[in-house]
Amino acid sequence: MSNIDNKELLEKLQNKDTRKEAFNLVVEKYSTQLYYHIRRIVIDHDDTNDLVQDTFIKAWTNLDKFRFDSAIYTWLFRIATNTCLNFIDRKKRQFTFSAINYEDDLASKIETDVYFDGDEIQKKLQKAILQLPTKQRLVFNMKYYDELKYDEMSEILKTSVGGLKASYHHAVTKIEKYLNED
Repeated sequence: MSNIDNKELLEKLQNKDTRKEAFNLVVEKYSTQLYYHIRRIVIDHDDTNDLVQDTFIKAWTNLDKFRFDSAIYTWLFRIATNTCLNFIDRKKRQFTFSAINYEDDLASKIETDVYFDGDEIQKKLQKAILQLPTKQRLVFNMKYYDELKYDEMSEILKTSVGGLKASYHHAVTKIEKYLNED
């Protein structure tokens, strides 16, 4: 059953008798993709694990609201992205009266994270990405790392394709500028 295609998976999710089994397959199929999508947004490994769980819990509890005419991964990515944005907003509020800001805290975590296996160039790229406004950061990660198409990102972020293209262009320009400094 692990070689099930998306159409069959959606059919099994709609059927109350096969829903749990099908959802287990969804978790198995998309856990890794969601982990890395979330990890690039929140940086911290432990926070990422928590947010992956939160995403799947929200997906399961809202499965009756899922329109079975769209792709399950875009729905999961939308839930994950919104969960991350809410998490980031809460974290930023905690840093409101702090001497450092949230993005600086994340940048320092890149340096000390035992789960980060990138070289110095990857660290510098991640720090450059952290300098971006949240929307540009999301768009860049989705396009560059997740290799999503603009129409898929549009469905996930509920933003126009033109706006996404502009955000991506601005993000790339800022990242290039950051990487060329020093």
